[in-house]
Amino acid sequence: MSYKSHPISRAVGGAVFGAIVSLAPLAIVGSSSAWAYDITSKAPVNVTSARIALQSHDPVAYHTVGKPVLGIEKFSAEHDGAIYRFSSEANLKTFQANPAKYAPLHGGFCQQGAAGGRKLDGDPAIFRVADGKLALFSYKAALDGFLKDPAGNAAKANDNWAKIQDKTPRELFGF
Repeated sequence: MSYKSHPISRAVGGAVFGAIVSLAPLAIVGSSSAWAYDITSKAPVNVTSARIALQSHDPVAYHTVGKPVLGIEKFSAEHDGAIYRFSSEANLKTFQANPAKYAPLHGGFCQQGAAGGRKLDGDPAIFRVADGKLALFSYKAALDGFLKDPAGNAAKANDNWAKIQDKTPRELFGF
């Protein structure tokens, strides 16, 4: 099957899908992404097979230092069926005091994907903190597209999330 006829290609645009497929081998080697995205999972939180959220990145650090920081197993907490890791005991305690404030929007799936009615893998290195909330994006072009109309896209993502959070990514792409 050519990438132009693939169902995901039709859903996100042939050129974008082709670029993603073409660059996938490079991304696997050079990205921080663990490629743990499960297209058959109905979970509302994007986790690895070991239930680790944010690919082990500390959700509090995005707010305090403004960048992704890997957490360590020693400082872990469970929230909404996902295990979050933290870079320090202080960040762990901060999260435990208010997990809803620090857990990523849309379960750590791509916010622009949610705006389009899809659950796409969120890359912890491509993010935005706005109004005190962390949002992840699948790739830089998704963030750039989101930023063309942040208020409108956020509203669409929030509206769609209620409809898609318990569906598998596979279901949302229709295959």
